[in-house]
Amino acid sequence: MVDGAWWPGSRDAAAELPALVAAVDQRLGRTTLRVGVHQDAWRRIPRRLPARGRQVRVGWFRHTDPRVITLSFAGGEPVVLLVIPPGTAAGAAEAALRLTVQDTAGLTPEGILTLASLPAHPPRRAPAARPAG
Repeated sequence: MVDGAWWPGSRDAAAELPALVAAVDQRLGRTTLRVGVHQDAWRRIPRRLPARGRQVRVGWFRHTDPRVITLSFAGGEPVVLLVIPPGTAAGAAEAALRLTVQDTAGLTPEGILTLASLPAHPPRRAPAARPAG
């Protein structure tokens, strides 16, 4: 189950996460303390990222759903966001965004993406090239 959706411009976590944290903090009136991402779904994942007056810890996991991102707060339930793949056509992305604000009880991230006509699984990032020698 997801609490909302996010449509980043790229799979570069270092570039995308600061704006997400700022927007979530402002919209919810809460302070994000930690962000959890699937390690294979993102590039350039920082261990910490700057946020208003603090550093937010970023956890890299392989056992989580690569289609979601989780934000944790002090004294509250985490927020789980469906990640709409970067490069998604505007119409399909908007459909997925609309579906997440409707009553999606019982719908999995895969179900929401399928209803919005998006691929149910994100592409895996390519392994880093190893130096020759």
